[in-house]
Amino acid sequence: MSTADGTGFEPATGDGPQAPEPDGGRPASVRTAFEGMLQIRRLTNTGHADPQGIPAAWEMHRPVRAVAIALEASGLAASAVDGSGLRTATGYRLRQGESPGGVRIEWLGPPGSGAAHAEESELARCAAVLRELGWTVLLYRGARRRRFLEVEPPAGVRGPNDG
Repeated sequence: MSTADGTGFEPATGDGPQAPEPDGGRPASVRTAFEGMLQIRRLTNTGHADPQGIPAAWEMHRPVRAVAIALEASGLAASAVDGSGLRTATGYRLRQGESPGGVRIEWLGPPGSGAAHAEESELARCAAVLRELGWTVLLYRGARRRRFLEVEPPAGVRGPNDG
């Protein structure tokens, strides 16, 4: 998968620049990445009753990337930052979670954007997308009572640091 400039596809994690306006290229790349992820599931999870309903080993070795592909493909918006690190867009932000193979999801935006007021409903949307794809999703409250999600592989699925 590559972009028009040949640099390769990178899903939005919420810590990069704001995505350009859709011109057909980005949505097509996201769709291709998501369909590829589902194909990997079908081919590698053959021992499961629903191969597409459980993350593949590939996803557990790159959980932030896998979750980013799923969220972006679902149409959820990613947050963004400018060159100085200031938030310029409201949306999800992903980073490595507390547990091995986990992902932390926050709903962030620029000051005054109302992101804190929307986080409960928007994180619920993120959770619904990921649960449908077989991830375990837990809701927590952190600093200043801000909510965030911890996403983990389902119980019984081997992660990257399991023996």
